[in-house]
Amino acid sequence: MTSIKPVRLLGSVLAVAITCAAALTAAPAFAQAVIIAPMAPPPPRVEVMPAPRAGYVWDQGRWRWAQGRYVWVPGHWQPVRVGHRWVPGHWVQRGPNWRWIEGHWA
Repeated sequence: MTSIKPVRLLGSVLAVAITCAAALTAAPAFAQAVIIAPMAPPPPRVEVMPAPRAGYVWDQGRWRWAQGRYVWVPGHWQPVRVGHRWVPGHWVQRGPNWRWIEGHWA
């Protein structure tokens, strides 16, 4: 006589594994806050880019919207991701507002 308990257990394990896999693939890799400003950012400041640094790419300074006004954030080094290129963050106008698009590797 054969028991069906191992078959039920295997079926339950597979169902849980498939559910977990579906949840993990549907979840975003990281969450980002959406930054929206009611007015255009000031012109970028002129920053002197430091000498090249092996294994890093320079991420230029930018205007950040904070507490109802723009605040300057100086540039910094980003570690290189092999096989990718750095796309700097930038402001994009959407109707009367401005939205910040975070810098990312592409």
